[in-house]
Amino acid sequence: MATLFSRPCTSALCNCTTPSDVISRRSLLTGGGAALALGASAIAPRFIAEAVAQTLATRIDVHHHVSPPTWLDALKSMKKGNAPIMNWSAQKSIDDMDKGGVATALTSPAPPHLQGLDKAATVRLARETNEYAKKLEVQYPGRFGTWAMLPLPHVDESLKEIEYAFDTLKVDGVGCMTSYGDMWLGYAEFEPVWAELNRRKATVYTHPTRANCCVNVVRGIDDAFIEFGTDTARAIFTVVYGGVAEKYPDINWIWSHGGGALTALAERFLKRAVLMAPHKGNFTTERVNIQLRRFYYDTALVLNEITLAAMVKLMPISRIVYGTDFPYSSSVDYTKGLPTFFQGDDLKAIERENALRLVPRLKSA
Repeated sequence: MATLFSRPCTSALCNCTTPSDVISRRSLLTGGGAALALGASAIAPRFIAEAVAQTLATRIDVHHHVSPPTWLDALKSMKKGNAPIMNWSAQKSIDDMDKGGVATALTSPAPPHLQGLDKAATVRLARETNEYAKKLEVQYPGRFGTWAMLPLPHVDESLKEIEYAFDTLKVDGVGCMTSYGDMWLGYAEFEPVWAELNRRKATVYTHPTRANCCVNVVRGIDDAFIEFGTDTARAIFTVVYGGVAEKYPDINWIWSHGGGALTALAERFLKRAVLMAPHKGNFTTERVNIQLRRFYYDTALVLNEITLAAMVKLMPISRIVYGTDFPYSSSVDYTKGLPTFFQGDDLKAIERENALRLVPRLKSA
């Protein structure tokens, strides 16, 4: 079994204060005191019910999208918005989490992140997005965490944002796309970013996107149906066979959607590639398998027996984490669906305990 990495993390935002109407989860447990704090007895029953729902929630969602206002405005200007992200609100997130028993959601914007913008806009919106995400943590104590968005593919600017995000905002990790234009995560151009994140023992959550090569490949098929899973596999291949995974072992990688097409391509990853140039003699099946089994993989949009069965053949239960892909899917679906395949300690590990190794501060959230 590969070594399990963890790192300390806090959630205070140095230049923000908690709004006066935000009450801690501990105070919510007092029931009557919570109603008095609101100063409106008529809404006390609903308020107390919400408090109880939060205390009973245990799941940690590592794949939960939010729509920061200035980021959403940029997407609209590029005509890249869609109904789920354009209609998102923090309250809708909270409502869905409560219905599905989700204690905390680790947030990131949906694809295409910042692709299509110039460098100045990319840098500005990355900062504004990360600050917005941290303010959600303050406004809703214990309910949100943050995967910071980086202004990639701009490496120097990303290094500056990493410093600010971790040292000032105290984020839980970073969130990246699987590719940026014609470059995938394992390419040498990104190595300074991985070196710094490895130094920080950081978690890198990844989400697929549309690569330049493969937009509208097949007429009438949305890129998310096939290309997203394929791009995840491309990124994993470059991180493993580009040497990034071995060189920077203290990065905790999370791959969305169960690793995309990885399970279908396992034979090629583990056996075929090691026998062919340029990888022959440089990699072995055992070395590749070690890396694939130490990565983390979320359950978003893989709620079916075929994919889940393949995942548990390729990766340990200890490396599968709960993800919903909200607002494109609902936590209720996963609360009902995962127990049809996983039970007992395995289910507990996937829904919460595995994520706590990545974000240990949530033990007390």
